[in-house]
Amino acid sequence: YVCLSQVCNPAVSDTIHNYGVKTLNGTQFMPFSHYAGRHVLIVNYVGKCELRDVGFTILGFPCNQFGMQEPGKNNEILSALKYVRPGNGFVPNFQLFEKVDVNGVNEHALFKFLKNACPPVGDSFGNPTNRLFWEPLKINDIKWNFEKFLVGPDGRPVMRWFPRVNVSEVRADILKYFRQLVQKAD
Repeated sequence: YVCLSQVCNPAVSDTIHNYGVKTLNGTQFMPFSHYAGRHVLIVNYVGKCELRDVGFTILGFPCNQFGMQEPGKNNEILSALKYVRPGNGFVPNFQLFEKVDVNGVNEHALFKFLKNACPPVGDSFGNPTNRLFWEPLKINDIKWNFEKFLVGPDGRPVMRWFPRVNVSEVRADILKYFRQLVQKAD
């Protein structure tokens, strides 16, 4: 069973504005209260994310818990993106933060909050052997790179998407959500 997207619990009392993390180069701690008043898309990966034109801020979090796909140190990640994967001179056009664990005993508090605020997408990890690098596995864990969380201007999570949901579907869901906000305001 795979649920491609989930609407998050609007009644959560906490917000992302109570969290923060260091930027990728480690020189600046960024409190997420900096993003108050903006829609934010949080992605646990730092490759191409073609959603910039929809009207929100993208925050990327490198993670090495999925197939050991992000083995580099923080200061190596940008070069790896530019020259290796995806390569061809790619430079992310969104804010990148230091590498974090999104699952397991050392999971970052931001991701613990997001996962608790939103129902799980999917109930299976497939075969975790030599693919998933954390313990214990929990049903609400992030399943793979590219899982996304949309957060509203108030800092509360709005939606969560399964990692393999096509970007066009995510865009359509977000545009539908924005249309509903406009209709409510009228």
